[in-house]
Amino acid sequence: MIRILFAALAALGIALAQPAAAQPYPNRPVKIIVPTPAGGPVDVMARILANALPPFLGQNVIVENRAGAGNTLGSKAAAAADPDGYTLLVSAASGLIMSPMVYKNAGYDENSFAPVALIAETPQVLVANRGAPFNSVAELVTYAKANPGKLNYSTGGAGTLPHLTAELFKQLSGTDIVHVPYKGGGPALTDVVAGQVPMTFDTLGTSLQFIREGKLKALAVSNQTRLAELPNVPAMPEVGYGAINSGAWVALLAPLGTPSAIVARLNQAANAALASPPMKEALTRLSAQPRGGTAEDLARHMKAEHDKWGPIVAKLGLKEE
Repeated sequence: MIRILFAALAALGIALAQPAAAQPYPNRPVKIIVPTPAGGPVDVMARILANALPPFLGQNVIVENRAGAGNTLGSKAAAAADPDGYTLLVSAASGLIMSPMVYKNAGYDENSFAPVALIAETPQVLVANRGAPFNSVAELVTYAKANPGKLNYSTGGAGTLPHLTAELFKQLSGTDIVHVPYKGGGPALTDVVAGQVPMTFDTLGTSLQFIREGKLKALAVSNQTRLAELPNVPAMPEVGYGAINSGAWVALLAPLGTPSAIVARLNQAANAALASPPMKEALTRLSAQPRGGTAEDLARHMKAEHDKWGPIVAKLGLKEE
């Protein structure tokens, strides 16, 4: 009798377990790792996406910041996560493409991830503290040449897009401006606003309000043409630096090996979120352009970015331990 009871319970256990195992993805909250501190451009984009995804995924989405070492700490953790669709990465060109080129032991590269979707893109702007002794790119170059090694610029870390953009600017302008790396774009911009560092390259979305409030001076936008948000600010080609044309983009990725069905489900949800009014409005406030598309579109974009920045990193000779 006891044996029959155990057998019946075991059978019942199997029967109860089967529906749980067959539950469609996702059946619990999804986590997005952001390899930058809270408040920076990538973090802001990730949180907008995390807020917009639940209606289309049917689960809550949480954001976990793991900052440090030029975006490599969080990126490496995401690459090593279980490929089950419950730990994702939102990153930018800085952490995904450039940092693995710059850091000798990053422990990952863009091929460590399954592309899901390109989320958004926003131009960069060269900004200076309102008390900086220059009001244009030409005045900045003149000042820097008259004071070699005395002018600083901040970024979210070595290998980030602002870092490479600034180093390219230094090379093209023949100036000696010292890099001051921070643990993320948010703190780097905060210290420019506070006057601790005179200048930086930053995304338009996070700088625009400070520019409008007069707390930052916008010297030029890293775009081929002027922007509607800053019609009086010249584009880099206008001031003689046409090679500096780099928008900051963010993408959603999963660990390599994530099942294609889960990647497709995430891609579908990301595109639906991008088309939703709340996310459109949030991106508009940041002067960011929604992108979307297929996972294959993102894979092609990542390869193009790798091919674009690889020679620049090699030419600049940038290496970090």
